[in-house]
Amino acid sequence: MKNKEQLNKTLWHNISVKEAVSLLGSDVKQGVNKNEVDFRKKNYGQNKMIKAKKFSLVKTFLSQFNSPLIYLLIFASIVTFMMKEYTDSIVIGLSVLANAFFGFGEEMKVSRVFAKLHSALKTTATVIRGGHKKEVLQEDLVVGDLIILRTGDKVPADGRVIFSENLQISEAILTGESETSPKVTRKLSEETQLADRENMVYMGSLVEAGKGSALVTAVGESTQVGDIAFLLKETEELKSPLQKKIAKLGRFIGAIVVALVGVLFVGGLLRGDSPLETFEAAVAIAVGGVPESLPIVVTVILAIGMERLLRKKGLVRKMNSIETLGSASVICFDKTKTLTQGKMELDQLIADNKILATKIGVICNEAYVENPDEKFDDWIINGAPTDKALFLMGAKKKIFGISFAEKSQEILKLSFDFHHKFQASLIRENQKLFIYAVGAPEKLLERSINKAGWQEKSEKLAEQGLRIVGLAYKEIKKIPENPKALREQTKGLTFVGLAGLKDPLREGIKKAIDKTRRAGIEPIIITGDQTKTALFIAQEAGIQVGAHQVLEGRDLDGMSESQLKKTVHNFKIYVRAEPRHKIRIVNAWQKNGKVVAMVGDGVNDAPAIKQADIGIAVGSGTEIAKEASDLVLLNDSFDIIIEAVAEGRTILNNLRKSIAYVLSDSFASIIVVGVAKVVFGWPLPILPVQILWNNFIEDTLPTIAYAFEPPEKGIMKKKAETIKTSLLTKEMKILIFVVGIIEQFIILFMFWLLWVRLGWDLAYVRTLMFGFFALDTAFVIYSFKDLNRNIWQIDLFNNKWLNSASIFVVVAFLSTIYVPFLQVLIKTVPIDLKGWLILGGIIFTNISLIEITKYIFIIRRKRGR
Repeated sequence: MKNKEQLNKTLWHNISVKEAVSLLGSDVKQGVNKNEVDFRKKNYGQNKMIKAKKFSLVKTFLSQFNSPLIYLLIFASIVTFMMKEYTDSIVIGLSVLANAFFGFGEEMKVSRVFAKLHSALKTTATVIRGGHKKEVLQEDLVVGDLIILRTGDKVPADGRVIFSENLQISEAILTGESETSPKVTRKLSEETQLADRENMVYMGSLVEAGKGSALVTAVGESTQVGDIAFLLKETEELKSPLQKKIAKLGRFIGAIVVALVGVLFVGGLLRGDSPLETFEAAVAIAVGGVPESLPIVVTVILAIGMERLLRKKGLVRKMNSIETLGSASVICFDKTKTLTQGKMELDQLIADNKILATKIGVICNEAYVENPDEKFDDWIINGAPTDKALFLMGAKKKIFGISFAEKSQEILKLSFDFHHKFQASLIRENQKLFIYAVGAPEKLLERSINKAGWQEKSEKLAEQGLRIVGLAYKEIKKIPENPKALREQTKGLTFVGLAGLKDPLREGIKKAIDKTRRAGIEPIIITGDQTKTALFIAQEAGIQVGAHQVLEGRDLDGMSESQLKKTVHNFKIYVRAEPRHKIRIVNAWQKNGKVVAMVGDGVNDAPAIKQADIGIAVGSGTEIAKEASDLVLLNDSFDIIIEAVAEGRTILNNLRKSIAYVLSDSFASIIVVGVAKVVFGWPLPILPVQILWNNFIEDTLPTIAYAFEPPEKGIMKKKAETIKTSLLTKEMKILIFVVGIIEQFIILFMFWLLWVRLGWDLAYVRTLMFGFFALDTAFVIYSFKDLNRNIWQIDLFNNKWLNSASIFVVVAFLSTIYVPFLQVLIKTVPIDLKGWLILGGIIFTNISLIEITKYIFIIRRKRGR
């Protein structure tokens, strides 16, 4: 017997049963000698999988700190502590912790440990060892074991078929195909692809009909499912586009802070101040301008988006991925059980006598109802997919197999076999004998007396991507002695009709694909199916595609990574695709700068789901696919994908609104305080306690309220952003820095005019400066409400949370200047009418500058510049 490595390289489908028995050191009747089991476990491995990583509370909590923006805040907290600014240090530190606990809580709420890849191995398998049949734990199977397979069994390991009696196995979990694989024992050609290896069985597949036996050729990690598990483990989980953009933003803010510290430090030195004192003052001022609330705002906006999708039955498993789908430019679909329902269903029935044709399909059938006493809608029907589809063919006409129990009697049954390709039942009905036959049209036509025209009709149905089943009958006078004699009697049949079966599209999938395409997202189909079927499904789903845009798995194998990267955009459908192909396709799109979503349901989809920028699993799919995903469609509705795209784009818009406002406000305090103190040597225009009040009391609620902004008009008509698109757009940078700097120098001018020039009371002037920063929030937030339209073009009051936040800001400021104990705490004085007019004028000027800038960008966009 060969060693493990040699066995794993063997092409089992390309050798005979006799050769397989010899290589495995087994026996087709006796199986493995029970004394060899321990030896085989030790040398060829156990039937166990790679265990899924356990969910780590500590790792999840620490991951909340993994952002350059958080690093900056931690650094700011440390610096302020060392400078004995303990209040600032504690407040910044608490903001970091609050963000971490909030994000940790949200991820804990939706986290699911889907470690089902190995838990399935707690079931049992029937084997023959030493000539004796016995039940063993599935994990105790060894290479060479002779396993018995019956209808309803899950295949416990990979194996070479040595006996098949109408053995039909659903391998959708592995290949993605909805049709069952009819099992044979003969040797197949070396080039036969995985989905066509009908002399092999694979772990995790389901026996839909018949019975058979196989010799175990691979166990555990050496199986096809094991290869997928290894591929899944080795697939690197990429950072989401949002994580990359936030990291880039953090580095950008850090660079700006360092630059400002340098400018303020040089300015102080030029004035002749002490280098050490100047440096400490510059650092303190810059740290004071760090946007402490920004991480919390980002987390809250993402969390609210998660909650909104959850209410629509979309479970977001990873918070940072919620925005990603809004940026997706390519969405890859598996076909079976993703685009389609994963079950066969009657599409067309062509027959002169449709009642008779329906009766034949229903009666000559091995499907059965588990609970016939229940209502029809509650029936549980078992059997091969074709049998179940034919059994349900009579639903509209109320013709069910069980309703014939009183009128008819099945006397003899001829089971389907893959040589003759039909099955037949001898029925006694009203004292007459009938043979009802169902099977491949060409085989039944060979035995029929009325062949004319039926072959052409069958070919037309086949061109539509349908699975064709022929229906025929014959009246006889005498009961045949045995099944062999019954088969002889099937000559001279009357061909009745053709049933065209298909795996129907999921409800709403055509509409969903149309919407994704109009949103600038390219739909791609990746399937294990044949070209003809895939093309028909694509066209039915509304994807316009030609045969030249289809690539087969074996052709993909012949392409290098660079070739695939260059040509991947030429193909819309990939057929006969295996898990390794799916990863390569997703990766090729990503190398072209696309944000890729992958939708799937099976074990074979899991590696690609994990590789994609956002992996989407169907709720009824395998636990492994859901474990690898970022988004789970709980009710299998593809409408959720559209909702998620819109939600992702809305989240990105709302993040930009919050970031633009927060950064403009944070850098404002740096400029005003820094230039006044370090450059001109003036007293602080606004006190540290007033800055803290403004940052945490006045700013936090308005920025969080942006999370509740409804989608902007036409959001689904915009093109998807590329992964290189910055979180800070050109317009945002202008608003934050150019317009912001102009505004702050206006404030500095007012401070100089009122305090230096006119000699007004310093406390009163500081209150006015504090008032500008506070009240400006209450009104400017409406300018940042829509960065693509002017304030007079939008519905200002459609966000009740923003309205409430604006009112809160005004009330909070009024409290600080008119409530005695807050006047003492915040160091303010009451403002008279003259002061209010000045505040109003400055705020109006600020809003005008923002709206003029927005208007210029709007005009430029309309002109295509």
